Amino acid sequence: MEMKKAGAKKILVVHGPNLNLLGMREPDIYGRETLQEINDDLSQIAEGAEVTIDFFQSNSEAALIDRIQLTITDGTDFIIINPAACTHTSVAMRDALAATRLPFIEIHLSNIFSRETFRHHSYFSDLAIGMISGLGSKGYQLALEYALTAYIKQAD
Repeated sequence: MEMKKAGAKKILVVHGPNLNLLGMREPDIYGRETLQEINDDLSQIAEGAEVTIDFFQSNSEAALIDRIQLTITDGTDFIIINPAACTHTSVAMRDALAATRLPFIEIHLSNIFSRETFRHHSYFSDLAIGMISGLGSKGYQLALEYALTAYIKQAD
């Protein structure tokens, strides 16, 4: 577990099920960039902003919920989440995010509204301060940049 420096702001990036397969799984939909490459890009942005950034990926809904709940006590200030398939199914993850009372941005690599009908509904979007859908890995960078300017730096 990474220790937060006194006064430092902390952002958690949560990656849901199957995102560990980025770069290999349906690259025509999700792109060719790996999850590690996305995390590395975000780490560079965070380092330049002197912000602590933690990453968590799991294929288990329970593990994702446990990690989200941990933000209540671990000093996290903001969450960026790609709930992946849990977007359309997980009331439990929604409840965990609501319990944190933390601001978060919901990310989707593909445009969920141009895909199958069942993907059009999100259990998270009405709680999120924003949603980025369909911009590929750039969506993560935009979410982080927004978090840094609108929430993290403002709080200083």
